[in-house]
Amino acid sequence: MGLEIERKFLVADDRWRNAVTYSERMLDGLIARFGESKVRVRIAGETASLTVKGPRKGLGRAEFEYEVPLSEATDMLATLCDGPLVEKTRYLVPHGDVTWQIDVHEGLLEGLILAEVELEHEDQVFARPEWIGPEVTGDPQYKKANIFAHHSKAPEHSNDLKQST
Repeated sequence: MGLEIERKFLVADDRWRNAVTYSERMLDGLIARFGESKVRVRIAGETASLTVKGPRKGLGRAEFEYEVPLSEATDMLATLCDGPLVEKTRYLVPHGDVTWQIDVHEGLLEGLILAEVELEHEDQVFARPEWIGPEVTGDPQYKKANIFAHHSKAPEHSNDLKQST
């Protein structure tokens, strides 16, 4: 079984940009939600995946990810996704023993920047860079299910793929 253990933070300033080693544009859509679990489709660069995530237990959750053909992911985003799509660029920033993922949101969530770090175990100690702000791991307004309600710049949302291709 795959296991995802992550912590999520706000970003205090732009100093992280000097340490970026990689970046990739992403487009995410929610296909299904059942209880505390979900199925997401994602296009990241020229690859696509379906991800099934289970309910959180502490900082961890079951996670299963499967590569799918890009054309099928594009069709799923256009026809199966419930709610607005998440548009973002993900930047990788190594710091200490971990690599931070900085998500700079675009489109309806423009201006929202979140930093995530994936851990090997829940009590793993890691160095926090000076540019990391407050932790929002347990804050409901930063869960993907609630993010548009709390952070969107537009009153209405659509499932529009016009910027994804």
